[in-house]
Amino acid sequence: MYEKRILKGMEKFLISLFIVLCVVISCKKILPGAPEDATVLDGTIDGLTMEENQRFLKGDAAFTEVFTAETGLGTTFVATSCISCHAGDGKGHPSTTLTRFGQPDEFGNIFMDQGGPQLQNRALPGYMPEQIPAGATFSKFTPPANTGLGFLDFVSDADILALSDPDDLNGDGISGVPNWIVIPGYITPRPDAIVQNGKHICRFGKKGAAYNLLNQTVNAYNQDMGITSTYNPVDVYTGQEIDPEISNQKIQDVVFYLQTLKAPVARNQEDSEVKQGKALFAQINCAACHTPKLKTGFSPIKGLSYKEFSPYTDLLLHDMGPGLDDGYTEGSAKTYEWRTPALWGLGLSQSSQGGKYYLMHDGRAHSIEEAILMHGGEASGSKAMYQALSSGEKMALIKFLESL
Repeated sequence: MYEKRILKGMEKFLISLFIVLCVVISCKKILPGAPEDATVLDGTIDGLTMEENQRFLKGDAAFTEVFTAETGLGTTFVATSCISCHAGDGKGHPSTTLTRFGQPDEFGNIFMDQGGPQLQNRALPGYMPEQIPAGATFSKFTPPANTGLGFLDFVSDADILALSDPDDLNGDGISGVPNWIVIPGYITPRPDAIVQNGKHICRFGKKGAAYNLLNQTVNAYNQDMGITSTYNPVDVYTGQEIDPEISNQKIQDVVFYLQTLKAPVARNQEDSEVKQGKALFAQINCAACHTPKLKTGFSPIKGLSYKEFSPYTDLLLHDMGPGLDDGYTEGSAKTYEWRTPALWGLGLSQSSQGGKYYLMHDGRAHSIEEAILMHGGEASGSKAMYQALSSGEKMALIKFLESL
């Protein structure tokens, strides 16, 4: 009798085990596996502590928060959340492209009292969205990818300035310059900050007009979502100071999240065609602006401190020619000057752009080659050398760019 009970018990156990194994195997077949690290843009930098990982998750939650009128969404606004413009932390789409207006030269925005510098093209029920004032020049800015920003944030001012060549002393036709700006009072300058006439080197945004990721984040909450903070208490609709609608802690959590998002992982680097394209990239002098390697200085976040990385940008402004002159600018930049965008993650852009490319500052280029051919000004020589390449060499160069 006792043995029969044992046998029955074993039978039940084996049947249960068989069912569990069948479910596990079925789930593995039905459910997709985790994507490879190199195919996605989100994820943390290496070396975060448990406490830093928890803070990253808090920032991630804040980044995805959707605002309503009850939780602070502005009377007029562009977006209702951070994530709506940066799907998967990637580039934006024409539907999320921003309009900036009101500064026709480097001497300041002359339409600040009429809604500048950003158009809030949406409004709550019962209110009218903004319109671009008559006579105001404007430009479209497609939201950039967010990944790797912490590395760019901790490049020293001295290293950026060392890449600058305003008088083209080396004779290569490239004369990048920083965007020098008077920074807001809530920003604590970098310990190694270089200052000229009360102005600091800025590095974020299409024109390089934001000093650091705090500056960029505060601007995004205020200008994109109409949300005030102690850093910027001015309501975009009334132009008056109002009580903060978001805490400093939440803003700082988002800043930390942006700082600790991993850098894009390059792919297929041992492919012979990719290697050929990389050599051609240097040969036709693209690397003069799209600097392959930079390094960080000290960072309180250990995973960002004294690291070499490969963003393919010099963080400087360059003359891009009349074809890309929108008649609008920010800070000390000329209307035809644009900050060199980082190329890392370029090949993953379509993942967040609906399966298509929308490149350049406003998304006007629908392929990498189109983007190359829109380069002018200082990039004219490189464009001409690209056009002189054979079809096979062009394919290799584009394959390299897609591998970044």
